[in-house]
Amino acid sequence: MHVMYPREVVDEALRLTFLGLTDEVVAARCGVSAQAVRHWRHGTRRSRRAEEGRTAYCPVCGTGTLDPRAYSYLLGLYLGDGYIGAIRNGVDYLSVFCCDTWPGLIEECAAAISQVFPVGVFRVPRQGCTEVKAASKHWRCVFPQHGRGAKNERRMTLRPWQSEIVDAHPEAFVRGLFHSDGCRVSNRVRKRVGGRWKYYEYPRYLFSNTSQDIVDLLTGALDLLGIPWRSRVEPKPPHRDAVIVSVARRAAVARMDSFVGPKY
Repeated sequence: MHVMYPREVVDEALRLTFLGLTDEVVAARCGVSAQAVRHWRHGTRRSRRAEEGRTAYCPVCGTGTLDPRAYSYLLGLYLGDGYIGAIRNGVDYLSVFCCDTWPGLIEECAAAISQVFPVGVFRVPRQGCTEVKAASKHWRCVFPQHGRGAKNERRMTLRPWQSEIVDAHPEAFVRGLFHSDGCRVSNRVRKRVGGRWKYYEYPRYLFSNTSQDIVDLLTGALDLLGIPWRSRVEPKPPHRDAVIVSVARRAAVARMDSFVGPKY
């Protein structure tokens, strides 16, 4: 007889498997059989009815709907610091690397993933960062930008349904991009006033990416929000040059502060 375990048990078993534990150790910790763990790893545990229920949450090949704001934010994170890797039998994992300096971003990333898909999210400690991961058969459906090679070596344009979500929630998209490849900094300049040099500081936002397509997606969203920006190319030999997008006008920075703000 096939035993149907709670999803929390399955997710915890997969989390421990990702950490490198053997099937036997995972089984002992979760209170299940090693055979069940192997079935979950290979993606063959669920019945057809259960699998259809899992597929239903996918908006592309099923009947589910996405949380548009959470998806727009997660899309920004994915384009910056995320990738999709294969496990087995069509099961993939979405992985987003978040710097440990900003623990709040790690939690916001995990929350966005669980809002987009009803899957278990777990964190894998890495050197200086945390890898936020979740397994599903449908990550490639909702992130069709996935492909071989670095993002800057292939086209990174959005599908029409993705563009509709981003156009409806550009603030969340910009927030995700800046949380991945951007920052809020204080710029210090020196000016000569009345024969004396004076220093002035002002805040600005900077975004850096080597993919012109991703830069265009960001600047398109900024244009939609009416936020002025400037860009320049920064040579990075022997790698591909990076494009730096700057938002520095006082009103524009204040507007960005209202929905992005410093990393935390």
